[in-house]
Amino acid sequence: MSAQPYRIRRSDRARRIRVSVDGNGEIEVVLPSRSPERHAEQAVKELAPWIERRRRAVAAAALEVGRAPGTVPYLGETLTLLPERGRTRVHRSGDRLLVPEVETSEAIERWYRRQARLEVAPRLDAACARAGSTYTGLTIRGQKTRWASCSSTGAMSFNWRLLLAPPEILDYVVEHEVAHLEVMDHSPRFWRLLASRSPRWREHSAWLKRYGSTLTL
Repeated sequence: MSAQPYRIRRSDRARRIRVSVDGNGEIEVVLPSRSPERHAEQAVKELAPWIERRRRAVAAAALEVGRAPGTVPYLGETLTLLPERGRTRVHRSGDRLLVPEVETSEAIERWYRRQARLEVAPRLDAACARAGSTYTGLTIRGQKTRWASCSSTGAMSFNWRLLLAPPEILDYVVEHEVAHLEVMDHSPRFWRLLASRSPRWREHSAWLKRYGSTLTL
């Protein structure tokens, strides 16, 4: 049986092969920098049953979300896209998002990245103030498989795609990373600390696992 179509992404940080299915049902294989490409095909073949289950789950999640054409979600709100001739920069006006007629997706992503810093920073500052902790920096990224991270030096990174989720999901991820300022691992101590600050963390974590694939433009 031949392997299904897939794309390969090399990663210097990867220590093992990772296979994922995105919101469009496309397969991506992350290979450590020195792994031969044949390992990607082997992984896709071996994981074929899981890939098919994952594709069904992604399709079901997309149907449940039911996003209307010409709209984008924004922290629980629905914004209607309004293309304008000559516009080069996205601007929000109420529940409308004024966007360029060309390279629309790229412009919208740049807008979300700018907004992510404005949305995340005050939440992060407030969560740290409540916890009595501090962080050293904030970076906005667009990873495919990671929502946020906290380094051992206190550097925070958040995925702009979290703005496509309801606000309580972003709040949960912020609390999760702030808890890592005190406990870097996922030990029982960490989960107890997180539960004290985000009592519904299990519900929010389950939401991300089920609907994370739909958080795309």
